[in-house]
Amino acid sequence: MHDTPSIAAMVNHRGQFAEALGHIEKVLTEGVRHGFFECSIVCEIANGGKRQLVIRAGKSHKFTILENELPR
Repeated sequence: MHDTPSIAAMVNHRGQFAEALGHIEKVLTEGVRHGFFECSIVCEIANGGKRQLVIRAGKSHKFTILENELPR
């Protein structure tokens, strides 16, 4: 896609949080290249402090982020 490392790789995020950041980066890059797009991001706290993150951009992608994966 491009020569620079992803945002998640640059700041050493891990797990589903890193995957979600990578997906957001992909959606943003593809949308800007296309010229227009719409995206929404929703997050809720579920049982055990897990975060349910849903990224909608044409399709919906759901990520379950554990509390210990959150950046400090």
